[in-house]
Amino acid sequence: MHIPPTRLQGCKKPHNPMSISRKKALEYADQLISRPRGRLTVKLRQGQEGVTLLHQGKALTKCHLNRSGMRAATYMAQALGVKVPALGATVEAQVSTAVIWRAVSISCLNFRKQASYILLERLLAEAEQMRGSSSEEG
Repeated sequence: MHIPPTRLQGCKKPHNPMSISRKKALEYADQLISRPRGRLTVKLRQGQEGVTLLHQGKALTKCHLNRSGMRAATYMAQALGVKVPALGATVEAQVSTAVIWRAVSISCLNFRKQASYILLERLLAEAEQMRGSSSEEG
């Protein structure tokens, strides 16, 4: 039996950065930050599955829609100097790879453990200092 083609056959599904595994995203982040740069544009996007940090459309890390994930997303946004976007929205930040490293590190913290908050405080302070010094130079 012959099935007539539909309009959608052959069309690729739109790329969804949240569908990429966290492991793959972190591999890309590691590759990106291995070459230090002063200014990169990253985007923070909130979708149905959570919050994703993107560079040129590729996921660097993601935080799922649960208590720990949204806490991490809030602190990650703070490290980038932005606020978590509303559902379906995106915010942009221009930061160094050093700030990106701190934001990604924050996204990996386990906020059920008290020790994470000690690391968080340090990472946020460093990110704020780096964002301040790079904007004063530029």
